[in-house]
Amino acid sequence: MNASTSEQLQQKTASQAPVALVIGSGFGGLAAAIRLSAKGYRVHVLEKLNAPGGRARVIHVDGYTFDAGPTIVTVPFLLEELWDLAGRQLADDVELRLLDPFYRIRFDDGDHFDYSGDPERMLKEVLRIDPNAGPGYAAFMAEADLCYELGFEALGCEAFVRMGDLFKAIPSMIRMKGWRSLHTMVATHFKHPKLRQAMSLQALLIGGNPFSVTCVFSLINALERRFGVHWAMGGTGALVNGLVDVIEGMGGSLRTGAEVRRIEVKDGRACGVTLATGETIPSDIVVCNADTAWTYKNLIDPKDRKVWTDSKIKNGKYSMGLFVWYFGTNKRFDDVPHHMMLLGPRYEALLKDIFKKHHLAEDFSLYLHRPTATDAGMAPEGCDTFYVLAPVPNLQSGTDWAAHAEPYRAAIAKALEETVLPNLSEHLTVSFMTTPQDFQDNLLSYQGAAFGLEPLLLQSAWFRPHNLSEDIENLFMVGASTHPGAGIPGVLMSAKALDTVLPDPATLKRSQ
Repeated sequence: MNASTSEQLQQKTASQAPVALVIGSGFGGLAAAIRLSAKGYRVHVLEKLNAPGGRARVIHVDGYTFDAGPTIVTVPFLLEELWDLAGRQLADDVELRLLDPFYRIRFDDGDHFDYSGDPERMLKEVLRIDPNAGPGYAAFMAEADLCYELGFEALGCEAFVRMGDLFKAIPSMIRMKGWRSLHTMVATHFKHPKLRQAMSLQALLIGGNPFSVTCVFSLINALERRFGVHWAMGGTGALVNGLVDVIEGMGGSLRTGAEVRRIEVKDGRACGVTLATGETIPSDIVVCNADTAWTYKNLIDPKDRKVWTDSKIKNGKYSMGLFVWYFGTNKRFDDVPHHMMLLGPRYEALLKDIFKKHHLAEDFSLYLHRPTATDAGMAPEGCDTFYVLAPVPNLQSGTDWAAHAEPYRAAIAKALEETVLPNLSEHLTVSFMTTPQDFQDNLLSYQGAAFGLEPLLLQSAWFRPHNLSEDIENLFMVGASTHPGAGIPGVLMSAKALDTVLPDPATLKRSQ
């Protein structure tokens, strides 16, 4: 067979491969697209917005670059795996820079804790706050390491689709004492309230209340120490663009401005989608990176949903919402690190307002992101790019964000000006906001909940929406609102879990 004939045969084989449609181009959807391509599918990604990234989209305003969503990059090997599947190297396309410290935690009294990956410096920080906390810190990290090994390495990339998968995980859950809340676990090792806050607030990064989520999520502390917290030079958008380039290099495609209005189901099997324009696109399988509650409730006919009924969706306990203020300044605030958590006067009571009472309180805790601390190119010369994020109740609170957004922003600006950004109002150049209402209306998040179902013990693993749809054949779920959960590591792991339940394209029963 000559080279020309071989190439023609490869092209014919590729054209006969089954088609996979991926709804949504967040990190989970893009990772899934690469794994689908490597498996032998013809992959087409459909994105509602006008650019890829989903919640990790990029916004450019007047020379400022704003990453709209996730900013904390951990576990680089999960990204390297995706490039490896395409025979490429992540480092050739994206520069990941290790941050030191990972983030600064500022307490309401002005004291702060620099959280890093250096064991000696971490111990020094712990002992500065509580000279008797050394043994407790060592015991806590030992427990966190166990949760990492059992919860992340062993269970994170295993799809929970059968009751037997749940039973197999029970011994590990018993070893981790997974019925305890994260804060309960932390409190057994630390007496000082500042250390209890510093070692438990990480649950908020995945949409969980430290007083409610399982202690398994202490694994976040372990994976940060093992792999570090990184920044993608050029912004998180550089990772998104790199992933898109890998997909296209593998023969896949991405189409923006393509909102899916319905997932087509025939004889109990997903067979394509219909767009908001009325266009129908057939496929052999559908992989959904959109919010699972929104997907089941709005994109699939109730007659095709025996498990994820409207009542089950309504009765779920959902994560908090997010209020995000993006702003640029015409000066640099060089005393502010790349990542900073500014804790308010209340911890448990504020979280109860957010998660339990669904009440928008007057006080708040904040995550302040200043990428220009590491990457000056994210703003014009001599300027800074920021966003500040406040966990708030989801839309179950009934908050009228059209009326509350500006007063809430002004209160946050005042708090920042009085603490870490003096005279901020005199230096603002760019300003805009995202509220839970925007999460629902523009990002199609059910109840404006930014992370889907709250990662409670009975809403995790087998109890979370499955990677393989419980209702519809050839429909699959990936991303923050399915197993294992939110955060960049979580959604990349969900694509690995998905890979274990995808049918072999060579033996797939094709849609007609």
